[in-house]
Amino acid sequence: MTNPSSGTDGEKTGWAVEISALNKWYGDFHVLRDINLTVARGERIVICGPSGGGKSTMLRCINRLEDWQRGRVVVDGKDLTDDPKQILAVRRDVGMVFQQFNLFPHLTVLENCTLAPIWVRHMPKKDAEELAMRFLRRVRIPEQAQKYPVRLSGGQQQRVAIARALCMSPNIMLFDEPTSALDPEMVKEVLDTMVELAGDGITMLVVTHEMGFARQVADRIIFMAEGQIVEINEPKAFFEHPQHERTRLFLQQILH
Repeated sequence: MTNPSSGTDGEKTGWAVEISALNKWYGDFHVLRDINLTVARGERIVICGPSGGGKSTMLRCINRLEDWQRGRVVVDGKDLTDDPKQILAVRRDVGMVFQQFNLFPHLTVLENCTLAPIWVRHMPKKDAEELAMRFLRRVRIPEQAQKYPVRLSGGQQQRVAIARALCMSPNIMLFDEPTSALDPEMVKEVLDTMVELAGDGITMLVVTHEMGFARQVADRIIFMAEGQIVEINEPKAFFEHPQHERTRLFLQQILH
């Protein structure tokens, strides 16, 4: 992949995400080891690998939900330093969907979706509600708008979480194992929603073990193990001709 031009100030050119020599420790445990990654605007990246390999930690560094000891992360042209204003600026433009849905139980679906646009983007309530309904239709659950999260299935709650993230009009969407907490019959409805979203051209980084989704959607697949990026490849080559023995072993375990 060629390096996109930086363009003039304010243009949406260049990399969506740049990670350089990123290292992180939890005490003595070296969880991320010299991570280097660039993600182009509109690119769809799937991150896979064994549990404890650092996948979710790397993802959470992209909006500074995790701190690090060494290295650099630049998101949408903004350097993620310790500056709270810079961190807030990045988080405004980066949506995140977690394993657990993290919906406010005391708020309706509609209220969950309008909270951030009203308080962070200072959007009038009426406009925020219209926006929220548009995205609830987008994820095919507009009829659930006045219900509380406890009344919804897990798949419906995760689709609300996706709609809520979209209501902030993010440039980048991060998904941290979004189907891992779901019953098997609910996984497909969430993946179908994500497949549709991928067609919109938004930059996506997805930590998942759903290899069918990776084949269908990913521009590139990243395999991580023991805190390192072991392999980066396009889907066809990744599945048919993995470059590393560690990748081959992982695929044998997960595909059979």
